[in-house]
Amino acid sequence: MKKVIFSTVFVFLVSCGEHPKTQASEEQEVEQKEESVKVFSRNMELAKVLEAHGGIEHWKRMGTLVFEIPKGEEPEKHTIDLHSRKDKIEMGQVALGFDGKDVWIKDKEEIYQGDPAFYHNLMFYFQAMPFVLADPGIRYGKTSDLVFEGKTYPGISVRYDEGVGTSYKDEYFLHYDPNTYRMAWLGYTVTYGSNKKSDDVRWIRYTDWVNEQGLLLPKSLTWHAYANSEIGPPKNTLLFEGISLGEAPRPASFYQIPDGGKTLVTMEEN
Repeated sequence: MKKVIFSTVFVFLVSCGEHPKTQASEEQEVEQKEESVKVFSRNMELAKVLEAHGGIEHWKRMGTLVFEIPKGEEPEKHTIDLHSRKDKIEMGQVALGFDGKDVWIKDKEEIYQGDPAFYHNLMFYFQAMPFVLADPGIRYGKTSDLVFEGKTYPGISVRYDEGVGTSYKDEYFLHYDPNTYRMAWLGYTVTYGSNKKSDDVRWIRYTDWVNEQGLLLPKSLTWHAYANSEIGPPKNTLLFEGISLGEAPRPASFYQIPDGGKTLVTMEEN
């Protein structure tokens, strides 16, 4: 009798709007859970850091990240597809991006002074910390604690498998607050354009966070001086404004090379 009553109530709830999951939503849920298990199995400390920032499952549900970097009269507007890692940067008369295969630029007046192949996703990696450190093709290890102003921050070393990305020899060192597990410091080396590993570690302090869609993302970050194996005073701060996350992706055409643009570098699809 109890089984009959339970079945009747269940049917009533469904008919009142509790829609059954579609196959696509069930597959997405399974994929997110599997991703969480992978992160925990690869590095327990990183999994705790990600959880402190809102969780890798929640991050994986997001489709598009947008943020601005104040620069002069017109800010840089960065838009990233979080699944394909296509991106687009709009900066006044100049636009550059990655369409999944090619890095491109539109710069009629030839005023852009940087390297688009290096820059198109650089700020994304700093802004999407710590979640980008859960990407595939990463190996984790132990690293020495970081001590700053008398406080000790445990750390995780991050290295990429050979052939992953354009600078797979880069190394990262994530240090977190032992009380909150929030990310506190990022050390990194730059090997872009070189075949050799680097011992020149640069340090960024993360202290300013914004809660966007239940995920903690940096609102600003500060580079510090580093000499004689010690972190020194702050050097410069980078601000992020207009930060937004959404589940919906932009149409593929948004990231395509625009009329008047030119291809610079062809890369493997992500």
